[in-house]
Amino acid sequence: MDRSMYVAMTGATQTMRAQAEVAHNLANADTVGFKAQMSAFQPLAVQGPGLATRVNGVAFGEGVDLRQGGQIDTGRTLDIAVQGNGWIAVQGADGAEGYTRAGDLRLTADGMLTDARGNLVLGDGGPISVPQSTQVSIGSDGTISAIPMGQTPNTVSAVGRIKLVNPPAGELSMGTDGLMHLAGGATASADPAVSIKSGALESSNVNPSKMLVQMIELSRQYELQVRGLKGADENAQAATRLLQVT
Repeated sequence: MDRSMYVAMTGATQTMRAQAEVAHNLANADTVGFKAQMSAFQPLAVQGPGLATRVNGVAFGEGVDLRQGGQIDTGRTLDIAVQGNGWIAVQGADGAEGYTRAGDLRLTADGMLTDARGNLVLGDGGPISVPQSTQVSIGSDGTISAIPMGQTPNTVSAVGRIKLVNPPAGELSMGTDGLMHLAGGATASADPAVSIKSGALESSNVNPSKMLVQMIELSRQYELQVRGLKGADENAQAATRLLQVT
């Protein structure tokens, strides 16, 4: 069978993969702190005998777009937004340390500080626990202050400090849990230069208009590959009929 059919099939499969990635970005256009995933098509020579001009278009992942999203003021004391470069350290479901820009924090019934996904927020000594308080505030350096239940405002005390890190961007990669991780399971040291703003959140950095245009382009590429499949099949059928006649 003509190898062009396999080339077209590979192109269609890779285009569907790229479409899934764009759809994932669009679905998270309103997700706090989300970073868009990126990929690009690269030519890969077809192995084995055949014309040298035939190549497969393969989608290679290029990583994550780490550009900052817009800032939204919420006024909620447990909402924080990293200012400039930096990340919030959390403990993933597997117990490994990961990093996020999603600062919509929560307090569980037993006083554990988590992100919106339920990942424990890490401090200098591990997960942060906040005692029952009438008021909780977070400083620009990540220090968490609280007024214990039944106490007056002048009894405010620090109960922990959020671990803020700023590892080199080239060493970070997105895991299947949606968190950023360092290669080899390494952990980053706290960086006192990283600051946050309380009462604000960082929005997703996905550009919906750009993603929609990219989706249309991928749809047209997919249609082109499908036409190539049909053309190769029609040529094979025509060749078969000619052989039957002869």
